[in-house]
Amino acid sequence: MINIRKANKSDIPELAPLFDAYRVFYEQKSDLSGAVKFLEDRFYREETVVFLAYSNETAIGFTQLFTSFSSVSMQAVYILNDLFVDHNFRKQGVGELLLNRAKEFCIENNYKGLALETAVDNPAQKLYERLGWVKDSHCFHYFWTAG
Repeated sequence: MINIRKANKSDIPELAPLFDAYRVFYEQKSDLSGAVKFLEDRFYREETVVFLAYSNETAIGFTQLFTSFSSVSMQAVYILNDLFVDHNFRKQGVGELLLNRAKEFCIENNYKGLALETAVDNPAQKLYERLGWVKDSHCFHYFWTAG
């Protein structure tokens, strides 16, 4: 049975290896100590909401939310920045459970909604769309990189 619960700073030892694996999936070099530091900073500054998925007592996946705001609607929104499930537990509904828990959390906190960004070739797009996410067709996403 899969259980989902909100993580806190004391969960970083279980979360950091998953976070590191997530980064490696996106072609970054493994940096477990950097992952620990990043997560510690986010929890210390109260800048993150993380949900962990467990199979028995083993952490097998997570989703990480960051707060942002819509000036137009004058409401807070969550950015679903990260979603990762250990490759041994994929195609078992873990991602769906994490996404649905994030949606529930959004509703519980009276946020406008959830935004996410994904690679154009990410097969999880089908899952997002099945769960009610709508692909933007009325705007472009731009990013500027410093240095």
